[in-house]
Amino acid sequence: MKVLVTGATSLLGRATAERLRARGDEVTVMQRRPSGIGCREVLGDIADLAVVNRAAAGQDVVVHLAAKVDMVGPWREYMETNVSGTRHVLAACKGAGVGRLVHVSSPSVAHSGVALVGAGAGRADPEHARGRYARSKAIAELEALAADSPVLAVLAVRPHLVWGPGDTQLVGRIVERATAGRLPVVGSGAALIDSTYIDNAATALVAAVDSGRVHGEALVVSNGEPRPASELIARICRAAGVPGPRRRVPLPLAWLAGAAVEAIWAGTARRNTPPTTRFIAEQLATAHWFDQRRTRNVLHWQPEVSLDQGFTRLSAWYGSTVAAGESK
Repeated sequence: MKVLVTGATSLLGRATAERLRARGDEVTVMQRRPSGIGCREVLGDIADLAVVNRAAAGQDVVVHLAAKVDMVGPWREYMETNVSGTRHVLAACKGAGVGRLVHVSSPSVAHSGVALVGAGAGRADPEHARGRYARSKAIAELEALAADSPVLAVLAVRPHLVWGPGDTQLVGRIVERATAGRLPVVGSGAALIDSTYIDNAATALVAAVDSGRVHGEALVVSNGEPRPASELIARICRAAGVPGPRRRVPLPLAWLAGAAVEAIWAGTARRNTPPTTRFIAEQLATAHWFDQRRTRNVLHWQPEVSLDQGFTRLSAWYGSTVAAGESK
């Protein structure tokens, strides 16, 4: 097939494009800077409809990952990239006669801050989703699914907490804070949290590309191995060779600290990543894991890499990175 992947410089975008290319699909990637993947590239911003139209021309399937994934920034930037960008993808798909769109979303679109225990996908809820990223992605997902039709089959896939070697989001931030001695356990640390190893997230998206009869709904993807938050953080720190958390902070105090930090960042227009937010505090102290039966049944997909195998690979990657640095 001819497949367009937007946002291919992200960890998941790159892994997905490489998987598709390795099996023989004709892959085009679209993003703002060169990816180095070795396939046709269209460089430009997802907010530019002309660029998106050029990238989508002649494609059979589009996998849309391009997004503003951040904790700070003005609402207009989230709208421009996550909402208007999705609208451009939809318009380009319709104009080019693309038959299938895999819209990559996030479980945060349906998370209002309460515990999610063995939950299904749930409907995206922009009103109650936490933070600008989640709200904008909720709007985008609803519009994408509303465009599902006999001529454009739209499937929303929500990979949950994707991590692996080279990850600068979950893993990178945990390691950075641990190295600086600013990584506490929020609450008891016992809240069960599921996550997704990068290889599994990529194979799930490839399965979504192939599952043509499945559309008009949202599916959550995860390893299906919920672990206590304190264990996940400790295992990531151990793999990276940095000290784990040494103190605990009650959730109410962490939440207030997040609110204060958000106010400071908003008041001073800072653009660097804040040390914490209310959303981060809730995520670390609240259970969120999902029923994977629907996802696995309709996509005919199973995770290839267990969490334990993933931590082993992460440790090996950090070991090779350190060794490479020392040899220079």
